[in-house]
Amino acid sequence: MKSMLDMQGTLFLLILVGIYAQKKGIITKHNRKKFTDLIIEIILPCNIVNSFLIEWSYGILINCITVFIAAIITQVLYVILSKMLFRKSGKDRQAVLRYAIICSNAGFLGNPIVESVFGSQGLLFASVALIPLRFAMWSSGLALFTNTDGKSTAKKLITHPCIIAVFVGFILMITQIKLPGFMLKTLSGIGSSNTAISMIVIGSILAEIHVKEILDKELFYYSAIRLIVIPAAILAILKLFGVDSLVTGVIVLLSAMPAGSTTVMLADKYDGNSRFASSCVFLSTVLSLITIPLISIFLV
Repeated sequence: MKSMLDMQGTLFLLILVGIYAQKKGIITKHNRKKFTDLIIEIILPCNIVNSFLIEWSYGILINCITVFIAAIITQVLYVILSKMLFRKSGKDRQAVLRYAIICSNAGFLGNPIVESVFGSQGLLFASVALIPLRFAMWSSGLALFTNTDGKSTAKKLITHPCIIAVFVGFILMITQIKLPGFMLKTLSGIGSSNTAISMIVIGSILAEIHVKEILDKELFYYSAIRLIVIPAAILAILKLFGVDSLVTGVIVLLSAMPAGSTTVMLADKYDGNSRFASSCVFLSTVLSLITIPLISIFLV
């Protein structure tokens, strides 16, 4: 419980720093896109590659495969669900809400929370389960914010730094190639700044938002789906098929994470509704302070 509260408390402090930076004129509407570019073009790719650098134990290969398959199925369900739920929303809001269903904040909150609940083996399973999420984030997720034809979209996705990082990281994980120490420190150093800078940028956007924009019925509807309905449905499905209890616990806990900070980064970079995206991340993260501990207790 303490670990979970510490992680989420960190997010809010970083958001407050972003609000302060905006109020002081350090981050403005004019230079914020440069911060966003820095995150998406450099920091996130390093973070992605670094996240794949895990020990690959063949002794637990079967469970890893089960986790991987379950994670792929859940990502497909997220994509289908996102198409069904927000048809009446405005186009700019729809892109944000659909992306936030497909891509949660499991990449940042997921690993440490799963480790605190299920230990080191749970952490390994979580790392494997996040692979489909990373592919979805920079394929079907990214496509929601880019208005181009199929061929152009495919080219953008294939050449996107984060997609390239996913492939590089996957190869490094499977082959277990050991990178030189200076490369590991560089990847780790740059990648570890992802959360701090992302949340600071989100805070700078939130500083421009009125409280009424956060207390939006549509955002509460999204949060209920993301934080309660999805994990409950996934738990029921995995229990129905008799999936291993540890695998089930990891998948369900990851599915209960709030909207990912990349929702804001992409909305801001591709001229989407970044204010609405920031409100979505903020509100769902606040509400997850209640839902994640409850779900964790239920799973143990």
